[in-house]
Order: sequence, then C-alpha cells, then structure tokens
Amino acid sequence: LAAYDAADGSRKWIYQRPMPALSVRVTAAPVVVDKYVFSGFPGGKLIAVNLDNGAPMWEGTVALPKGATELDRIADVSSVPVIDGRMICAVAFQGRVACFDLGNGNLMWARDISSAAGLSIDSRYVYVSDDHGAVHALDKASGASIWKQDKLFMRRLTAPLASGVLVAVADAEGVVHLLSRDDGSFAARLSTDGSAVVAPLQRLGNNLLVQTRSGGLFAIDAQ
Repeated sequence: LAAYDAADGSRKWIYQRPMPALSVRVTAAPVVVDKYVFSGFPGGKLIAVNLDNGAPMWEGTVALPKGATELDRIADVSSVPVIDGRMICAVAFQGRVACFDLGNGNLMWARDISSAAGLSIDSRYVYVSDDHGAVHALDKASGASIWKQDKLFMRRLTAPLASGVLVAVADAEGVVHLLSRDDGSFAARLSTDGSAVVAPLQRLGNNLLVQTRSGGLFAIDAQ
C-alpha cells in the first residue's frame, strides 16, 4: 500500500505485508477517511494506517486461514471495506463478515459468510453477496440475520447496492435483480446486454449505473 504526492508523483510512504502462498487474484481499492487509510489484505486482515506517514494504527482480523492445504487456507479480503459512522465492515473469501470500531479496531460483531464480491451498508443493514449466489441482509448493530435471498444460486453475483427501499445486485449474464430492502423478495429484474456485470454497481442520482464486460453502460431507474 503506497501513497504518492499528487503534485510531483514522489512516493511519500509505503506499507507492506508478507503474502501467503496462494491468494485470490483481486485487489480492492483502499478507503480514506479522516486521518486513516483502510485496506484489506490476503490472509484475512483489515489494516488501518496513518494517512500522513503510513504507520499502522490498528489491525483487524476479518478471517483466520484454516485447513490442511494452501488452497483451503485462502482467506482474503478482496473487496472494498464499507463505512457508516464509526463502523467499518469487511468480508473475506472463505471467511466471514466482520465489523470493527473505526477508531480503535475493536471487533463489534462477525458472521461466517464467505464472499469475494463484497458488501454494502445503509442506515439499517449490512448486505453481502456470498460465494454461492445468496444475498444476505444483516442487522447493522448486531450482525443478526434479517433475510436471505437464495434463489440466485451460482449466478456469480456482484456486491449488492442499497438504493432507497431496494437492493440491487447483478450477475454473470448481465441481469440486474432488484430486491426489497425489507424482506429480500424480488421487486424487478432487468436484462442488459447478456455479458457479465463485473464492475461494482454505482449510484447515479436516483438511478443505478451498470457496466458490463462487453462495454455496455446502463442507467437504470430504481425507485
């Protein structure tokens, strides 16, 4: 993890960790909040470093590698952490969802859910797409399960995105699924160009912005 001066490109600092023998071939962007830079790493770690000098501030364990083989022991934070107020949450492949206190790194709660796609958060819930194609809504304060939508089995989902009363998620066939935020039931389903949606879904005002592998860019009214 490196920081560069925006004016002349000189490197200001670098933070480096040892890599495990195997890792997921995905690198998520860091998140900058106040004086911290947050980033997930292979091995199931969420790291907070000082924005000014790169010194480590705290280290949170999202998941612990376990298993007999190096393949079993992959437990990587491969998606962008999400932040709401004083809470930061991350999810690990072959690991769990974990939420920490933003300032000191104390674990607030954790749930055993594996995801390489990622998660999102709103005022009430944390949403995560697991590796089997289920979408989960978890209580933000406790991690308790609110609902689970499991009718998208093995569709290689993106991270969910909460937008008002709906939660959007897209799949490997370019289909965007809109779920009710309250119970996870299907509210609508829209097709794009038939190619996989691999980029994270984005908000565009009151709309959703969807980019496909074939180069399509779609703005979807989701109200």
